[in-house]
Amino acid sequence: MAERPVDRPVRLTDFKLHEAPVPEPKAGEFVIRVIYASLAPVMRFYMLDGAGIEKPLEIGEVMRGRGVGQVIASRNPNFKDGDIVQGKMGWQEYAVSDGSPYWMMYKVHQRIVPVSTALGVLGVTGFTAYFGLFDIGKPKPGETVLVSGAAGGVGSSVGQLAKIIGCRTVGIAGTAEKCSLLTEKLGYDAAINYKTEDVSARIGVLCGAGVDVFFDNVGGPILDAALAHINKYARVVACGGISQYIAGSTEPYPLRNAYKIGRLNALLQGFLIYDYEPRFVEAERAMAAWVKDGKLTYQEDVLDGIERMPEALIRLYAGENKGKQLVRISPDPF
Repeated sequence: MAERPVDRPVRLTDFKLHEAPVPEPKAGEFVIRVIYASLAPVMRFYMLDGAGIEKPLEIGEVMRGRGVGQVIASRNPNFKDGDIVQGKMGWQEYAVSDGSPYWMMYKVHQRIVPVSTALGVLGVTGFTAYFGLFDIGKPKPGETVLVSGAAGGVGSSVGQLAKIIGCRTVGIAGTAEKCSLLTEKLGYDAAINYKTEDVSARIGVLCGAGVDVFFDNVGGPILDAALAHINKYARVVACGGISQYIAGSTEPYPLRNAYKIGRLNALLQGFLIYDYEPRFVEAERAMAAWVKDGKLTYQEDVLDGIERMPEALIRLYAGENKGKQLVRISPDPF
């Protein structure tokens, strides 16, 4: 990190590329060749205040982020050469870890080619969709599930998971191309283009019987529009608020329809995915089975080369990604 993006979007000049020797593992450590790196909206907060879960980055430190890679040298009995692992690897070609809880290193058990799936549909992104929808949203067959940011890494799985259990799904995205992706590849019953359509009016038309579950990745005006159409006992999953990550920190969007939560005995709940860590294997097993059975597909947006990490993060904030935003750091061995 070269600069902090205070009160502004992330820029290319916030980062500098630095070369250093490939590390040698000390006793208890292992070295990982990073294959893919993941991008997530929380990264801007890592640069500012640690997002409330990490120590704030110092200027000159390696940018934080999750990755998937292969162990190439180990002096740790729990991780052997050749193991595929995912965890905190940072924006670098090689990472070193001691396997302690801070690193959140998990062996990839359900290997599906490409290995990038360990960061998307079979990684924390997919687990976020799984636990957010099933543990908080609690959808029932026949209910209507509305998803914002539906073409992103999490949203692209949420709609499919809801369809698997027999729900009707409507997705919200920002381009005609993304809306087509939702209905033609990701199984959504209908899509709303929030840039060209009146979101509230379209929700009223496409969710005529009301919204039972709203899985929100965006916040702000779209959250407010969805709240206007929720049913009694609806569940609103507050997964993310990317529309508010900059402006909302100084001038939060006023939710005029928030009163409906209380009036309709509805639920609005946020969550931290790492609270579900003891159950990650459950989600990985279930999601992998659905992928293998053809019930769950995935969408990845991959750039090549570590030097494109800043560009990939900016694409994410601009809503240009279609599916999970990733960067391929080194050749996929599978």
